[in-house]
Amino acid sequence: MKKLAIFGILLILIGVTINYKEDILSEYYQYFYNTKKEIKLGKKNKYYRDYDFLYVQNTDDFVPNNKQDLLNIFYTVINAGKDEFTFYCPKNYENCIDDVKSLARDQITLSNINNFVHPFNSFKNISTKTDTLGKVTIELTKSYTDNDIKLVTEAFNEAKKEVINKNLSTEDQLKAIHDYIIDNSIYDSNRTDNNVIEYKSDIAYGPLIEGYGICGGYSDAFALFLEDLGIKNYKVSSDSHVWNAVDLYNNWYHIDLTWDDPVTNTGEQIIEEKFFKVTTNELLSLEKEQHNFNQNVYQELKVN
Repeated sequence: MKKLAIFGILLILIGVTINYKEDILSEYYQYFYNTKKEIKLGKKNKYYRDYDFLYVQNTDDFVPNNKQDLLNIFYTVINAGKDEFTFYCPKNYENCIDDVKSLARDQITLSNINNFVHPFNSFKNISTKTDTLGKVTIELTKSYTDNDIKLVTEAFNEAKKEVINKNLSTEDQLKAIHDYIIDNSIYDSNRTDNNVIEYKSDIAYGPLIEGYGICGGYSDAFALFLEDLGIKNYKVSSDSHVWNAVDLYNNWYHIDLTWDDPVTNTGEQIIEEKFFKVTTNELLSLEKEQHNFNQNVYQELKVN
């Protein structure tokens, strides 16, 4: 009889477990994972930026309570150079999974977040998986392979020897870098006009190694120099263009190498400086269509 009673109790426990599996697992996740102590970022790579922006900030709290928390988690994960990261939505944030799914579908917002990280930590593809228990897993494929980073770094170090002069002012150094990248690159019109991809012109590999660039390549290459000089910066994007923003003397400016490297009918290489260190008002007075950026995202550049 005793054995039958034990067997009966086991059957009841199994039945309860099956019927309330999701509730039990949910409580398990909540108890073991949804605490600040349990969810940790872990090791950051050497390209991590330890500074914040008005739109997104680094965080060590991976229990979100609102949409801004989600933006900060995604930014921190990308900024740290992670290939994969898991966190959990808490019960008290009822719309968390819906907000995660909405963010995962919002390629414009994800692309904007991507602009705030070091080029070597930027992603080419990002996917987000969720389940009904509140588990969220972010998976990333980087824009730069390990071999890309190795070769670009070697080319960058060689370029530094030629272009960096510490006797110059910061502004003059930036102008020298601006001129060097433009002088050693050709705008990859075949890619933008004919969709013919011969070069890695959309990343720094193109301008620094192959001598061809489009806006993504120009801005990445310039960002590497800015990072090396310890200048706070990010990339700015509109619907059709990307360029750099820099913090100089506690003021933010635009620098657009692409538009300072015009394509001429004769093929002559020209370096302009119309788009070097300009304010937002100056930028939009020069060209509004491709430089019409979201000032609520790139808030440091917002016109008051």
